[in-house]
Amino acid sequence: YLSAVEQEQIKKERIDFWENVYGFDMSALKEVALLEPVVDVVDADSVVTNAVPILNIDILTCTEEDLSFITPFQLRANRSDYIHAFVAFFECAFTRIPKPLGFSTSPHSMYTHWKQTIFYLRDAITICEGEVISGRIECRSNKKNERDLDIGLEFNFEGRRQNVNKRVEFRLR
Repeated sequence: YLSAVEQEQIKKERIDFWENVYGFDMSALKEVALLEPVVDVVDADSVVTNAVPILNIDILTCTEEDLSFITPFQLRANRSDYIHAFVAFFECAFTRIPKPLGFSTSPHSMYTHWKQTIFYLRDAITICEGEVISGRIECRSNKKNERDLDIGLEFNFEGRRQNVNKRVEFRLR
C-alpha cells in the first residue's frame, strides 16, 4: 500500500539536520539521506491521503519476477495539508490454514516490528482536501546488490496552490 504523509518536524530532524550539524555544514549528506527510505513508525494522524494497493502477491505461487513491478497510483487528500513523504506498508493474510489470520503494518494498525517505509521528498507539496496526486511506483532488485531495492516514484500533481511533476529515485538497503 502507498499513501502520503505530513512529517515536517520529523523531516527536519532526519533530513534537514544535515545542513547544520553542531555548526558544521554537512549538507552533502542530506542528499544521501534523501536517497534512502527510512523504516520507522508513522503516526496515523500524519496520514494525509487514502492508501492504495500497489502490489498483491500470493506467497504460494509468486515467482521472483513478480517481485519487480511498476504500479500506477492515485492518492486523494483527506484534508488540506503539506505532504513531506510517501509511506509504504503491507498487509498479510494467511487464509489457507484451519484458523485464518493476518495482520497489517498500516500506520492505522497496531504496531509491528516491520513498521512502515518512508520516502521523503526534497520539497513539500501543498495539497487541498479532495485533490489527487497521481503517479507510479517502480520497484526492482539492485543490479549490484540483489538484496537492495531500487525504487522509483514518479508523480504528477496539479493543485490549487501548486503544480508538481517529478521523478525521485530511492535505494532501500
